[in-house]
Amino acid sequence: MKSLPPSVRVSRRRLRIAVPAMILATAAWASSPPVPTASLQAAQQSIANAERVEAGTHAAAELSEARAKLSAAQDAVTQKKMIAAGWLADEARAEADLAVAKAGLAKARAVNAELENSNATLVEEMQRKTGDNR
Repeated sequence: MKSLPPSVRVSRRRLRIAVPAMILATAAWASSPPVPTASLQAAQQSIANAERVEAGTHAAAELSEARAKLSAAQDAVTQKKMIAAGWLADEARAEADLAVAKAGLAKARAVNAELENSNATLVEEMQRKTGDNR
């Protein structure tokens, strides 16, 4: 039996190292990303916050969209589409946050209208008492 030349021995040694490394790398790339738990929880919390501030009254479309996107994110997790699930969960959180902001705006406008109405009433009372008709 002939001895192998040194270059062939080195090549075999490299193969013994390279093949397992390639198998590990392929397995790592082929595995799916983890469940986007943090994004899903953030979306659920944002929706709960929107419900607490009664966003359904003032921003029903946005709150409904947030719920739909969270449901789609949960379906994507079931289908092992973790990247899509993360995106959908982030979109659900953003929609819920938008609903909260719109609800806050609507409430602020209502308070502002009430204050303007009260001020107008006070001005009328002052004018009646002083007899000033400006």
